[in-house]
Amino acid sequence: MERVVLAEPRGFCAGVEKAIKALAWMVRVFEPPVFCYHEIVHNQLVVDQFRALGVVFVDDVAAVPPGSPLMLSAHGTAPEVLEEARRRGGVVVDAVCPLVTKVHHEVEVRTRKGFTILYIGHAGHEEAIGTMAVAPAAVRLIETEEDLDALGDLDDAPVALLAQTTLSHDEWQGLMEEAKRRFPDLWLPGRNDLCFATTNRQAALKAIAGKCDAIVVIGSANSSNTVALEKVARASGCDRVVRINRPEELPDDLVGTVGVTAGASAPEAVVSAVVARLAPTNGTDVVSVTTEHEYFPPPPELRVLLRALATALAVTTAAPTGSVLDPVGEDRGTSAARLLADVAPAA
Repeated sequence: MERVVLAEPRGFCAGVEKAIKALAWMVRVFEPPVFCYHEIVHNQLVVDQFRALGVVFVDDVAAVPPGSPLMLSAHGTAPEVLEEARRRGGVVVDAVCPLVTKVHHEVEVRTRKGFTILYIGHAGHEEAIGTMAVAPAAVRLIETEEDLDALGDLDDAPVALLAQTTLSHDEWQGLMEEAKRRFPDLWLPGRNDLCFATTNRQAALKAIAGKCDAIVVIGSANSSNTVALEKVARASGCDRVVRINRPEELPDDLVGTVGVTAGASAPEAVVSAVVARLAPTNGTDVVSVTTEHEYFPPPPELRVLLRALATALAVTTAAPTGSVLDPVGEDRGTSAARLLADVAPAA
């Protein structure tokens, strides 16, 4: 093949960085096993790497032995699950993305004000399950226009529209416009719920798709934002779109100009390996639509734990004041990839 065009931004978003770093710290602090409710992020390689470090992923907190350390995934957790997790007595760290927390909060607020909430999302996705569980009696899941048709009489209740953060913008836009047509007084948040990182990655992909003979999307099949990138690539007119988890899955018949992007939970190391395997004869171009500077600090429970451990270390080693590394203070300058590599088992 001749050339690779890389979309930018791509790969890890601020929420994924926060979650992966949080679980890596848990692995550092606690003896295995460390438990995690659902996959920490939707990426097969990242999850497998944590499994190798002794993390046990569960779909029911009842499977976690009482007193064991537990991480809750970036996708958000139903209130009753969070309550049960804390009741079991171990350290519980909630790695939920702040943008998902914003939607949970809006569900609470709109429900208290008597709204029926139309929630655009994907049935069965962890984020949708956790969000709808905040107020199950008030929320109606909307995936298609047929779901809007099936709503029937809403008893003249005010209607609000919220969304899963990882949707394709085009998918959300069409349903939002149809909902506004059917409910002229529809309440919408001042800024839509779609994650800025999801939107940025889709915009970057649109900027390259028309120039490419094929698009490679890196990420896992259960990643909503990765699937959305596939849809965007096809809708942008690219004749061939392939999704892969790792470079070994690349088809061997790609020719011409190949665009490459990665879902928000796909490691940059995989992107580099994919480009190396493609080995373009005329090099690689980068097309950037924006630069992301967003940073989400560690979960509050983890900040308390890490600072307590740093203080204890200073006391037990009689270290001079200020000489012991503050892991929370250093977090912004430490990437998830670096922290995960630091805790990787020796070869």
